[in-house]
Amino acid sequence: MVNKCTDLELFDLMVEDNVLAFEEIYNRYTKDMFLFAFNIFRNREVCEDIVQNVFVDLWSKRKSVAIVRLKPYLLQSVRYQVFKHMRDRKVSNVDLAKLDMVDMSMNVSQSMEFIEMKEIIDVKVSKLPERCRHIFVLSRYQGKSNKEIALELGISNQAVKNQISKALKFIRQNLSPEEVFYLFIVSHSLGLFQIFL
Repeated sequence: MVNKCTDLELFDLMVEDNVLAFEEIYNRYTKDMFLFAFNIFRNREVCEDIVQNVFVDLWSKRKSVAIVRLKPYLLQSVRYQVFKHMRDRKVSNVDLAKLDMVDMSMNVSQSMEFIEMKEIIDVKVSKLPERCRHIFVLSRYQGKSNKEIALELGISNQAVKNQISKALKFIRQNLSPEEVFYLFIVSHSLGLFQIFL
């Protein structure tokens, strides 16, 4: 029964051309997508078209996109369609105010994406050996330089570099392909590459 599947399971089934999985995704998220658009346009026909466009696009690209979190992906697609709709017609002062509202919602979404990304990394960091984890946290989370860490812990700069390299290698090796893709997309959009530099 597809209604008991997780989002990832549904997406995998949809990639294999399972129409029932696609219908379940539609039934599961179309209301939230419609309400998001309706809060901006207050026009049922326009909002229904936007949601329809997103699902047509999802089906047509099902074999070429990698989606880790389905609901955020679909809502981001709705936002794109909202901006596209506003771009393609004359924008009034009222619409400009609505655009500001969309910007605010996108900022909230980006904050949520940052939290999700940090949670993924935190799980991997928590599995590092204690000394390695401590040095990685000082470097990447607290922003301390290698020299500062070396002085604080009474070790050489090279020892600090070695532990950070060890931590980065471990994290990368223990990320699934889906997590790597998700982290790349989110870190790119939020400018958060530094944790892996």
